Amino acid sequence: MKEFKYILLALFLFIGLGLSAQMTAPSDPGGSPEVDQDPIGGGAPVGSGSAILFALATAYGLRKTYIVNKNDLMD
Repeated sequence: MKEFKYILLALFLFIGLGLSAQMTAPSDPGGSPEVDQDPIGGGAPVGSGSAILFALATAYGLRKTYIVNKNDLMD
């Protein structure tokens, strides 16, 4: 189990180093987007996706809690 922790730690370190090495300068650092271009960030509705993800995670956690408590009551 100790070896698995070291492998996992090394994996996260290498992934983190690889991601930070790929940073590039923005193509338009201070201006607003042109008329024909998408807004900065692509115009994706991040708020809606976050709410859906949070709701699904909450439902999953409640389901797991219900199953654990149901098994404890039956024993």
